[in-house]
Amino acid sequence: MNRDLTTGKPETVLWNFCVPLFGSILFQQLYNIADSFVAGKFIGENALAAVGNSYEITLIFIAFAFGCNIGCSVIVSQLFGAREYKQMKTAVSTSMITSAVLCGILVAAGVLGAAWLLQLIRTPEDIFADSRLYLDIYIWGFPFLLFYNVSTGIFSALGDSKTPFFFLAASSTANIVMDILFVAVFRMGVAGVAWATFLCQGVSCVLAVTAVAGRLSGIRTEEKAPLFSMRLLKRIAMIAVPSILQQSFISVGNIVIQGVINGFGAGVIAGYAAAVKLNNLVITSLTTLANGVSNYTAQNLGAGIPARVREGFRAAVKMVWILCVPIALLYLPGSSFLIRIFMDEPSGPALLSGARFLSIVTPFYFVVSVKLVADGVLRGSGLMKQFMASTFTDLILRVVLAAVLSRPFGYMGIWCAWPIGWTIATTLSVFFYRKGTRK
Repeated sequence: MNRDLTTGKPETVLWNFCVPLFGSILFQQLYNIADSFVAGKFIGENALAAVGNSYEITLIFIAFAFGCNIGCSVIVSQLFGAREYKQMKTAVSTSMITSAVLCGILVAAGVLGAAWLLQLIRTPEDIFADSRLYLDIYIWGFPFLLFYNVSTGIFSALGDSKTPFFFLAASSTANIVMDILFVAVFRMGVAGVAWATFLCQGVSCVLAVTAVAGRLSGIRTEEKAPLFSMRLLKRIAMIAVPSILQQSFISVGNIVIQGVINGFGAGVIAGYAAAVKLNNLVITSLTTLANGVSNYTAQNLGAGIPARVREGFRAAVKMVWILCVPIALLYLPGSSFLIRIFMDEPSGPALLSGARFLSIVTPFYFVVSVKLVADGVLRGSGLMKQFMASTFTDLILRVVLAAVLSRPFGYMGIWCAWPIGWTIATTLSVFFYRKGTRK
């Protein structure tokens, strides 16, 4: 069902729209958490380290999927809010065609460069083969991930956050079952984890693309919409390219950080792999809610109601803080227990390093959540230079501080880089948001 985000009380509208988005991303994260859980529980600590090590590289591909999602979503939201349905349909088909071309390039680059990337981050010899195997299968399944993300971006632009939730709930549940089946029953090892994700993402992609086509066919226009528009592609690219660059540089930064972490051995790598999955569950969930704020902002600006954007920002901050409370109550006292979920008999370095990471970053979720909401408004408003400035500040600080602080303080120095980067970048994002709303 399409939903107009330009009417109704902003707080109520955002809750109704964003809660299914939050549920969707929880199920999306279950893919990665299930991979790590099954690898650590049914194969071993080295398998968990291999999946976690490869995950940092897969984030580069996820960056492109995210950029295509947000670029298409913001422009389609603006056109939907302005009731320009013909152009809206053209924007959708233009996004799909461009994504197909981009996808071919990325898969080719990934297949040819996977081993080099693993060597670049100093992957230990004892987990190199499993890391390469997992990464290769993941890359071949990337088209499913990309087109699923573009499709969910379109649903969000139309104000429908429930349909993607239903697809993800089914496919992620199936993924957990298939992970266990392939690894525990068929003894396929790390390959079983990767193939389970490949198959389930493929099913959710086909369902999502088919549903998008059906939804758009129900929106009538006086004339047939052109399949491609260079003008609309430029508008989409103005949002998508900075978002891709932002996420790509974050991924590159994470790869650099992973390289520093890899110098501390497989135990710390495994602990970080478990902890960062739990951390990414929170950050990705908050980012998805911020994407909902982008759709809300874009629709209201498209409809010429900028005052609702300021009300939406305040409502969104309240919403993310409410969600951060139970997370903090779970992560702070339960960090060691949560790390143990991923491993039957974790080594001392794995358990200690993972638990300490969660204990350090968890209090700062209340800080970074404000940054993500402000970033959502900046993206929805098309203020991409300001958005990128704040994001790159966070990234550069985290990478530099991780490298510098790891020398005197070991891996604890790396963990401390997160809250420092988040705090300074949040200050910048809020400043840019306030400056933008005054205009």
